[in-house]
Amino acid sequence: MGISPGPGGDHGRFGTHNRLFKIATPANPFAYLEIIAINPVAKPTGTGARWFDMDDPALQAAVAVEPKLVHFVANTRDIQAGQQALLALDIDRGPVVQASRHSRKGLLQWQITVREDGQRLFNGALPTLIQWGKPEESDPMRLHPRNSLPRSGVSLSGITVTHPAADKLQAAYEAVGLAGIPILVGTANISATLRTPKGVVELKSFGV
Repeated sequence: MGISPGPGGDHGRFGTHNRLFKIATPANPFAYLEIIAINPVAKPTGTGARWFDMDDPALQAAVAVEPKLVHFVANTRDIQAGQQALLALDIDRGPVVQASRHSRKGLLQWQITVREDGQRLFNGALPTLIQWGKPEESDPMRLHPRNSLPRSGVSLSGITVTHPAADKLQAAYEAVGLAGIPILVGTANISATLRTPKGVVELKSFGV
C-alpha cells in the first residue's frame, strides 16, 4: 500500500500483538486497519482459545503464506443487546469479555465478544462486536485507538461480503444495526476496498 503501519500493543489475555493504521473517512470516522499476529514470546493469560480463530491450523497455514484479510469488528453502543439479538437468531457470538492494552494516549479499554473456542463464524464474515471504554463512561470514544493514529494516506471505500448463508448473515447484520455492507449469495469472501498512495487496493479473505 506504500505506507508503514503505526505502533500497536500487546494483548496479554490472548498472547497476540498488533500494528495499526487509520483508514477513516467521513462515513466511517473511527475506521482503522489492524495487523494482528500471535506474539511468539508471550503466552496467553486467558483460559480459552485465542480470538479470531488464531489457533486454527488452517488459518495459521494460510497466513504463513501471506497476510490475509480474515475478519472485521463492528463497534456498538450496547454490546450486551447486540449479543442477545444474535442469540435470538440462534447465533452464539460468544460471551462479552473485558480487554485492555496500553497506548501512548493512555490505557485503552473495551468490551468484546469472544467465543471460548475463538471461532469467527461464517468464514469471518460475521463481525465480532466491540464496545469501547468502560460501560459507564459518558464519552466511550475518548480513548479510541484511532485518536492516536496519524493520517496514513489510506482510506476505506467499502466492504462487500459474499456467503452461501447470505440471508442469515443479512438478518444478523440487521439485528445488530450494521448497515451499508452489501451481502451477496456466493462463495465465502470478505472484500475491503481501500484508496492508497499506490492506487486502489482490494483485500480479500477468499473464505479462509
